[in-house]
Amino acid sequence: MNIQSSIYTFPLKRKSNRILKRTLDIVLSLIVLTTIYPVAYIIIGCCIKIKMPGKIIFTQKRNGLYGKIFTCYKFRSMLPNGEADTQQAYNEDPRITPLGHFLRITSLDELPQFWNVLKGDMSVVGPRPHMLIHTEQYCDIIPEYNKRLIVKPGITGWAQIHNLRGETEKLDKMKKRVEYDIWYIEHWSFSLDLKIMFNTVKIIFR
Repeated sequence: MNIQSSIYTFPLKRKSNRILKRTLDIVLSLIVLTTIYPVAYIIIGCCIKIKMPGKIIFTQKRNGLYGKIFTCYKFRSMLPNGEADTQQAYNEDPRITPLGHFLRITSLDELPQFWNVLKGDMSVVGPRPHMLIHTEQYCDIIPEYNKRLIVKPGITGWAQIHNLRGETEKLDKMKKRVEYDIWYIEHWSFSLDLKIMFNTVKIIFR
């Protein structure tokens, strides 16, 4: 995967902006991981163990900055299955348990990704990381797809607060998501990240 950013100007190409964003990521991830996460892990972990087989934390390889592969963490929301790395979750997916459905609609399944943020694989805000097979597929059919890989992926993003989340069963849906991701990359600012985080919280609690 050849990802070139040298000829493409965007705000996070500046070192000062990357430092500012990384500082925010570290502060927020430490706050979440030392306050909310321990309680959530105990409660959600117990519920997962009671309601479904498999480990509490589901891990999956995803593409990060410049296409680098990393291990992404989530609370388990599906029954163990052989299609986890190739088939997106879809509406009324039988692999998703009732508890898993609740975790997904509240985005609680994404909480373990704050470990990814702290490690530096992800940012709190950025384009969502996709499964390896989908990155490979869309790089071939969406010309600007690679641009979304020149910043770290995020737990939430500009596309997600505009209701572009979940299954991308149609190519147009993925193209629209990529369009929003690229807009975010080209217009990044510290205040934009704060706005996206604020709106994400509003969406979760509405």
